[in-house]
Amino acid sequence: MAQRAIREYDGKQLFAKHWNEYFDGFHYPFKSVLVTSADELRQKAKEHGFEWLNQEPLVVKPDMLFGKRGKNDLVLFKKEKPGDVTLEDAAKWIEEKQSHDVTLLSGQHGRLTHFIVEPFTPHTQDQEYYIAATTVGEDDVLYMSAEGGMEVEEGWEEKVNEVRIPINMPEADIEKAIRANVPEDIPAESHEAFATFAIQFFKFFRDMHFAYLEINPLVLIGTDAHILDLVARLDDTAGFMMKEKWGDIEFPTAFGMEEQSPEEKAIAEADSKSGASLKLTVLNPQGRIWTMVAGGGASVVYADTIADLAGVKDLANYGEYSGGPTTGETEFYAETIFDLMTRYPDPRGKILIIGGAIANFTDVAKTFTGIINALEKWAPKLKEHNTKIYVRRGGPNYEKGLQDMKDAAERLGLEIHVYGPETHVTDIVRMALEDEKQK
Repeated sequence: MAQRAIREYDGKQLFAKHWNEYFDGFHYPFKSVLVTSADELRQKAKEHGFEWLNQEPLVVKPDMLFGKRGKNDLVLFKKEKPGDVTLEDAAKWIEEKQSHDVTLLSGQHGRLTHFIVEPFTPHTQDQEYYIAATTVGEDDVLYMSAEGGMEVEEGWEEKVNEVRIPINMPEADIEKAIRANVPEDIPAESHEAFATFAIQFFKFFRDMHFAYLEINPLVLIGTDAHILDLVARLDDTAGFMMKEKWGDIEFPTAFGMEEQSPEEKAIAEADSKSGASLKLTVLNPQGRIWTMVAGGGASVVYADTIADLAGVKDLANYGEYSGGPTTGETEFYAETIFDLMTRYPDPRGKILIIGGAIANFTDVAKTFTGIINALEKWAPKLKEHNTKIYVRRGGPNYEKGLQDMKDAAERLGLEIHVYGPETHVTDIVRMALEDEKQK
């Protein structure tokens, strides 16, 4: 499962979009805007449907994939008069927070760019609850607590009930398990409402392919369910079949990290539409050693080996293609790598490592056909950059795949060294560097 975080605003929009389908008996008074500046907020308040920005007291928070915003003093509301934050108060607060970089208690550092603005919800502390769900191993786990808010993590074992739910558990048994584990300290008058909401919440979590979903706090006032804070991650391997339900969901870069390059975004987009796994992170665009590694575990091993033998500065990228990608997907991935690695010359030439362990079900010949198709187009550029390619692979149909690669090397005039599973998984890194020293 590939987990990708989404903004709080987008998570709440998903709830609002599908609320009537999942949450019978509850009303979600969804009012929320996402803005990137004070002026955008002021403009939003003039639009039809957003009159509440001028009429109701507000709460403002950054929406940039980091938690503990309260403890980082990054939530605007007035403790002494919590219903007193006006539109102009909110706009000025955003202007002030964007005037300088911010360092979080975690050490993350950067500039705030996105803010979520919502009406203030008056409530008492005993109306705050905690609910979350995630996947652990082969099972899902539901977490419930009568105590919501910033301190729920303190004394977790005493405060939070955990319900482990196997993937094949019948729906009736799921309901029984959840009801049996509703925290005893939830007030009697709210017990049934919380149990019903928890059952519906868990179904929503599963059906919408969340990898993690947390509401903290959830405030229940009569039939109104208020989602005050939300953290969500989606299983992006389900993106190809959830496009309509998710809509144009954004997977932003985490706070403090550099924005993705166009190539990284293109691979991420291809990954979201595929049942396979396609990942790419460019570490050094001018790096000398590039990789096309099959498998997430293998990608770590190859990166560590290259860093150890050649140095971190020479390692250009990190990523993987795995899970049985199609010929076309592999060709697109390979072309992206070839394009990146031929943009900057290096007097020593370039090295491309096409590595991987022994595949379980990926057809090696099929993926190698994609790589060879890309080599056909990029051979002149690769030769221009004096590129040496080292290949090591095993798995279904690997003999044909390796032979096809050898034939392509001869036909295209490329220096390609091809090895099968008889060669240690990372030996091609050592061979590439030793060959270079001897020349």
